[in-house]
Amino acid sequence: MLIASFVAPIASANCWFLASGPGQECVIVDPGGPDVSWQITQLCLEYELKPVAVLITHGHIDHTFSVLPTCDGYAIPAFIHSEDRILLTHPERALSPLFAATLEGSTFVEPTDVRELRNGELLEIVGMKISAIHAPGHTRGSLLYHFDDGSGDQAMVSGDVLFAGSIGRTDLPSGSAVDMENTLRKKILPLPDSLRVLPGHGPETTIGREKLVNPFLKDIRSNK
Repeated sequence: MLIASFVAPIASANCWFLASGPGQECVIVDPGGPDVSWQITQLCLEYELKPVAVLITHGHIDHTFSVLPTCDGYAIPAFIHSEDRILLTHPERALSPLFAATLEGSTFVEPTDVRELRNGELLEIVGMKISAIHAPGHTRGSLLYHFDDGSGDQAMVSGDVLFAGSIGRTDLPSGSAVDMENTLRKKILPLPDSLRVLPGHGPETTIGREKLVNPFLKDIRSNK
């Protein structure tokens, strides 16, 4: 499995590329902003990748800013949970008042092809099985994407649900601390220790490492 990424300027959000190998079709996860079309083009050229879909972990603008030019530029679909689709056109609804004010007067438009996902849906593209796992807490429509290339190589893009040593905030509109705890308990902790975690911000980690060092997971485990 080929995994590559770059960090977008807005909030240092990770944009991930996953493919079965160089010279193959790929998916792009969370094209942030401001417009990162140049960075996407350069990475695709470096690995000779052909984008066939954009996967969105959640609707915050630091993860979706470039979804329109990316999808319409390559004529590919965007996948997002149904609960967060509204944020593609109204990102201010899930932002702090201060951040939302910076978007006043801006207009946001969906890509031409947007496809809604629900928990448990399976995509079989780019030579892999990609499972969408509904993981509310950071936003109502947050998704985890589990990638399996069929050879035992697996990875999960966690968006802003799980970071190395931390978790996503729950105090923004559509966030919920209760939902986040349920997500961590029921969706994260049962995962295998060896699973690679590709977060929305910060460095890569593994489930096993987070069970050992992440204070939020340690607290839930100690209160079973």
